[in-house]
Amino acid sequence: MNQKELRELIEFLVEKDIAEFEMERGDLKLHIKRGISLAPAPVLQATPVLTHAVPVSPVAAPIIAAGAGGAAAEPAHVAPPPSATVASAGSEDDNVHVVKSPMVGTFYEAPSPGAPPFVGVGDSVKEGQVLCIIEAMKLMNEIEADASGEIAKIYATNGTPVEYGMPLFGIRKS
Repeated sequence: MNQKELRELIEFLVEKDIAEFEMERGDLKLHIKRGISLAPAPVLQATPVLTHAVPVSPVAAPIIAAGAGGAAAEPAHVAPPPSATVASAGSEDDNVHVVKSPMVGTFYEAPSPGAPPFVGVGDSVKEGQVLCIIEAMKLMNEIEADASGEIAKIYATNGTPVEYGMPLFGIRKS
């Protein structure tokens, strides 16, 4: 599966609002989950008696398990959906173009550990210039600027996971 096919698959899943998808083709195994927190969920000790689910958001609803004393455990914190992050990122300035992640992976600001970052806030960039690398399925994918201007904001942090459509850079158009 190449990058284009993966991108089309992810766009299809977003369009059809599919939260989880799993596929096996030969020795390729793909498992995609959307709309969940990147932090691992805490493990709750559950007994056979379960109380009702308490909806927190349309993204996730924690299940509350009754403990030995009958008291319900506290629900885990649920992160806001990625779409909320994208909306707030683009609303800062009308002249700022937001470069979004074309895939799920790990964000790297430099070509190798210890090397200087590709770009920093205040740097001028041209369309097609490499801004960062996203590692996905052991492949290093260079992400290029799709607009010329000045780097106004870097939304992602080096070495952290990014999701499809998540804002990476804000470029103030020149």
